[in-house]
Amino acid sequence: MTPFRQEVRFARTGDGLRIAYAASGRGYPLVRCTHWLTSIDHDWKTPILGPWLRAISDRWHLYRYNARGYGLSEGEGTPLSIDTFVADLAAVIEAAGLDRFVLWGPSGGSIPAIAYAARHPERVSHLVLTGAYARGTLRRNPSSVEQARFFAILKLIELGWGQDHLGLLHMMTAQLFPNASLEQMRSFNDLQRLTATPAQAARMVMALGESDVSTMLGDVRVPTLVMHARDDVRVPPEEARFITASIPDARLVLVDSANHLPLPGEPAFDAMFRELDAFLPCSQSPSSAGTVFAALTPREREILELIARGMDNAQIAAWHELSEKTVRNNVSRIFDKLGVEHRGQAIVVARQAGLGQ
Repeated sequence: MTPFRQEVRFARTGDGLRIAYAASGRGYPLVRCTHWLTSIDHDWKTPILGPWLRAISDRWHLYRYNARGYGLSEGEGTPLSIDTFVADLAAVIEAAGLDRFVLWGPSGGSIPAIAYAARHPERVSHLVLTGAYARGTLRRNPSSVEQARFFAILKLIELGWGQDHLGLLHMMTAQLFPNASLEQMRSFNDLQRLTATPAQAARMVMALGESDVSTMLGDVRVPTLVMHARDDVRVPPEEARFITASIPDARLVLVDSANHLPLPGEPAFDAMFRELDAFLPCSQSPSSAGTVFAALTPREREILELIARGMDNAQIAAWHELSEKTVRNNVSRIFDKLGVEHRGQAIVVARQAGLGQ
């Protein structure tokens, strides 16, 4: 794998908050929806999430962001709901200039992923859901014991999350990753403390627990892959089966793991990436160029045509009556989406696809 590099940027929401997001890798764009534990500053350094983010960035152009009130994002103390989850996701998509992309909803990120895909099928080329649920814990007809357990955990987060309470942190980590090594658990314990304040973490848990996008599943009309650990205790596999049965033509893959997200070194980790490689467009090979071009906006395709004809930025700016800065920004996004590093490579890819003739 290549060294992990990311660029941190900020999006502005409709209610005026700055949402931090990071871009890494090259190629076809893939957006990871935010979930309970998000820290673009720290998650890539952990031995649990880091290998996932590196492997994805080796294949696609990954965009991920902090939830409001988490990490570098503003919004501490603001209400959290399905609508705010989708609004923050939409703000990042617009700030990144993405027209068409893969949407990945891991764990609680499945809530905004499902809602956005249902509302904007023209933008989402593929939907991937891992460890996902459409109904939060409080919306799955929980037993009295399950409800009591949920509110007990919520209270523990409120009271002990930010006090370096290793017993509480370890309990949460062990439930998510029962087969993690001591090093992996310690790292994830630290990540929990670094993501948000106790109050904001509790708000997130409550908002996700009360979320229900099950009525939107039938409106998801994009290719959908649902992957779930067979022995996941955090989110029951029955929820993955429910999602798959409710989204037209969705496909379910169950992998042999007890971890909420398979760990590197597990056969389930490699199995999931084999599925992703087979399911998603990958712009690292010329044969996928047609799929990659589908991610370009109409303006970007017009500019790529002129690049293929040998025009420089000044000539393109004059042709379209744009500023050179606008053209440079478009060219940068084109290079990212094509997975190329300079103009010569872009011209080769474009001409192989029949442009500039």
